[in-house]
Amino acid sequence: MAVCDLELTPGNGTGRIERARLEMDMKHDYRLLAIGQRLLDALPRAVRSFLGHPATEEALFNEKERAVSTLDSIGDAVISTDLSGRVTYVNAAAERMTGWRPEEAAGQPFEHVFRIIDGVSRQSCPNPMDLAVRLNETVGLTSNCVLIRRDGFECPIEDSAAPIHDRQGQVTGAVLVFHDVSAARAVSLQLSHRAAHDLLTDLPNRVLLNDRLSQAIASAQRQRHRLAVLFVDLDRFKQINDTLGHEIGDGLLQSVARRLVESVRRSDTVSRQGGDEFVLLLSRVDEAEDAAASVQKVIKALAVPLDVDGHRLHVTASIGLSMYPDDGQDADTLIRNADVAMYRAKERGGNVYQFYTPDMNIRVYSTVSEMRVSVVS
Repeated sequence: MAVCDLELTPGNGTGRIERARLEMDMKHDYRLLAIGQRLLDALPRAVRSFLGHPATEEALFNEKERAVSTLDSIGDAVISTDLSGRVTYVNAAAERMTGWRPEEAAGQPFEHVFRIIDGVSRQSCPNPMDLAVRLNETVGLTSNCVLIRRDGFECPIEDSAAPIHDRQGQVTGAVLVFHDVSAARAVSLQLSHRAAHDLLTDLPNRVLLNDRLSQAIASAQRQRHRLAVLFVDLDRFKQINDTLGHEIGDGLLQSVARRLVESVRRSDTVSRQGGDEFVLLLSRVDEAEDAAASVQKVIKALAVPLDVDGHRLHVTASIGLSMYPDDGQDADTLIRNADVAMYRAKERGGNVYQFYTPDMNIRVYSTVSEMRVSVVS
């Protein structure tokens, strides 16, 4: 054998044995390299063959259908765009809310499919997809955002847009997820309305009156005009309430509220303070005579009998007036002084009005002092 000859021939030694082993190892490595290269050459064909296999195509189709079904079943609307801002996907909820079918929306500029404005200013809102792509981060829609459907119907919406990335982290487009907030916003508005209005008459309450009066004072100060506050208290309301019952009394208050609103300008405010007390803000008057004319109009309106659940009721009122800037520089002072003037009108027998004068407060303080002395005694 060659190996035996190699080992027994004098002079060969271990060097020749090592060279033989090296040659065998190199041949082995070459064979491995050749096999590896053939595998690499065959891999693309194998991958193509794998992807083209009917079972694989079926699996991919099923996965895509599952994803589409999932997106169509959620309540939120979803729209995606490519890097150029053209629509690539619209789910079922987005189709309902925008009025665009997926096949119609595909390839359209995002602004054509998704038209949004500010519900207060009626101005166009910034494109959330552009912001998400440019900033490469999730961005929220602006507050009071309103979506204009394809047929012109308007719907308040909320939510956000986010960039889409590939495996290398590069932005390839954006996705917007949004939902209808009509019901939630309606509830919020209703709660806000209730917090600022009287439950019985739906007139502005004390909080809203003070806010409007403060704004009116600021406006009067800037424009250098006057305003008037009327404190109205119904005469003998307690007698009606005790005789006919609280339901009739509540109905009477509602009827009086409507009469008061009809007797003043739209720019004025009629507020219910509680019980049978109302406060009217005449936002702009030139002279005290103008305020007096408005009061006479109120008295005339209340003089007409009111029909409440089959009862024909006659009511009168005692009314006190205070003027800005003569009788006060802030809302609380004007209301308080009009209240003082109203009590003076009631002392005169009711069904009259009375302007506030500084000496009325002197009398009030005097009366309080007398009461304190009486209590001490």
